[in-house]
Amino acid sequence: MPLYEYWCSQCKRKVMLYSPTFSQTSPSCPKCGNETLRRLFSTFSVRSKTYKDVYEDILSDAQLTRGMLADDPKALAEWNKRMSQGEEVAPEYEETIERMEKGEMPAEIAGTGTSGPSEETDLV
Repeated sequence: MPLYEYWCSQCKRKVMLYSPTFSQTSPSCPKCGNETLRRLFSTFSVRSKTYKDVYEDILSDAQLTRGMLADDPKALAEWNKRMSQGEEVAPEYEETIERMEKGEMPAEIAGTGTSGPSEETDLV
C-alpha cells in the first residue's frame, strides 16, 4: 500500500498520506495547509521469505487472486498482510488494514483519516 510519511515544520507533526502513485511535488499538510512538507524515509525490515516466494503463494491462491482483480478491499487487506510477513507496522497501517477487512477501499479511508489520531501522526 503506497503510504508516504512527511514532516510538517509548521504544525510540528508527522503525517502519513495515501497516494496511489509517487509524485515529485509535495502535498499540503492536512492539518494546517502548509505546502512545504518534507518527505521522510520510512522504516523497512529484512524479510525471511523473498518477494518471489510471497507472490507465488498469493498467485497460487485462486480466491485471493480473484478478489485482487475485482478490487475487493478484503483481498487487498489479505495481500498486505501476506506482504508484511508479520513485521511490526505503524498503528495507522494496522487501522487501515482493519478497515479494509471490513470492506472499505483505501481511497475511502484516505479521505476520512483515522478514528483516533495520535498527537504526532495522522493518516490522511
